Amino acid sequence: MRKELILEDFLPYRLAILSHSVSHSIATVYDDRFDISIPEWRVIAIVGRFPGLSAADVAERTVMDKVAVSRAVTKLIRNGRIDRQFADADRRRSILNLSTKGRELHNEIAPFALRMEADLLADLTEAEIEMLDVVIDKLYAKAQSLTAPDQPTES
Repeated sequence: MRKELILEDFLPYRLAILSHSVSHSIATVYDDRFDISIPEWRVIAIVGRFPGLSAADVAERTVMDKVAVSRAVTKLIRNGRIDRQFADADRRRSILNLSTKGRELHNEIAPFALRMEADLLADLTEAEIEMLDVVIDKLYAKAQSLTAPDQPTES
């Protein structure tokens, strides 16, 4: 275990910087080319894969903040990309589906997103990509179980 915190070597910081860098690059392209934000795209992608979800379901599946999902859903409805209905049993629960316009956008962005992913991974070997997937899965599982380190007890 390290004795000194060097921020640029600190894994959580490095992951945050990597995530921000990739997301910023993608967000710029999505905004310029498709007039859509990352949260909006995530909603479209998840509702496209799992029709009939509620906004709360989308937030849970994407690990996004409920407020960010709500804003994205509101904008997508306003732009005619998402259709919202309300559940018969619980009028507070909305059911989201892609509209025709939303499905067309999904079908246009998905191959583009996959090409961007391929470009990002282009310098890695197949073995490195497989290992990266394993490492990400392990880190995610561990992050879900992390608690604060033991605090020194006062005597």
